Amino acid sequence: MSTSVRNHGSLGSRVFDVLNIILLVGLALVTVLPLLYVLAASFASESEIASRPFFLWPERVVTGTYEYIFGTGTFVRALLTTIGVTAVGTVVQVMLTFTMAYPLAKRYLPGRALVLNLVIFTIVFSGGMIPTYLVVRDLGLLDSYWSLILPLAINPFYLIIVKSFFQELPQALEEAARIDGCSELGVFWKVVMPLSKPIIATFSLFYAVGIWNDYMSPLLYIDDNRKWTLQVIVRQLTGADAENALSQLDSVMFPVEGMKFDVVVIATLPILFFYPFLQKHFAKGVLIGSVKE
Repeated sequence: MSTSVRNHGSLGSRVFDVLNIILLVGLALVTVLPLLYVLAASFASESEIASRPFFLWPERVVTGTYEYIFGTGTFVRALLTTIGVTAVGTVVQVMLTFTMAYPLAKRYLPGRALVLNLVIFTIVFSGGMIPTYLVVRDLGLLDSYWSLILPLAINPFYLIIVKSFFQELPQALEEAARIDGCSELGVFWKVVMPLSKPIIATFSLFYAVGIWNDYMSPLLYIDDNRKWTLQVIVRQLTGADAENALSQLDSVMFPVEGMKFDVVVIATLPILFFYPFLQKHFAKGVLIGSVKE
């Protein structure tokens, strides 16, 4: 094989690289351009949105709709509610998932196989919407923020991945901690959890995104519109009857089309903001969890 071929690869390899780059760039554009359009339209006037089917920069920057939205008590309350539910829910769900996964990672735990089989069973078979609603109702959680957190507190698939991660940790570290006088709980908090930062960051992000984007739970369990989360408000405002929907909440005239883009941007940016801070852990965390037994 010549030096040129070794250095630059065969013709077929170069063609494949070019086609691969074109495909990836195309997919990136398909993903990014709609986001840029929504962001640009959120700062455009009503007339520009109506007259220009697609643009990436508004002719004139308009911030009136943002000022109106943040001056609307209903929307601000829904935003703060969603932030609070997401923060508390993420902490609760991560802690319950990790505290359940840790003992299940110990092969000597009595009844471990039965519990794991029950966890796997819930992945394959679900009770469904109506039985879940009845359980939430009988627990007295209707119209409570806990109805948005506890029914989805432990994702069984995430639980199995975390359990597999715990099984791969060096047992010598745990044994050394026990020799130094640590209890089982002390081993978990002082040894296991500090070693689990990548997977904690990964599943915190997964859980947070799930809670933030959850539309069905507040729709099913929350009747009081003062407790609605952001996604319910966004659905109300981006629906076909958006003007009538908001007029029931605040009797003020407002630019309908511009507001639709604004609420989508506001509902999307907070989650996008946290991705860069978790990226260094995320790449490692998503590769963890080849299920071993």
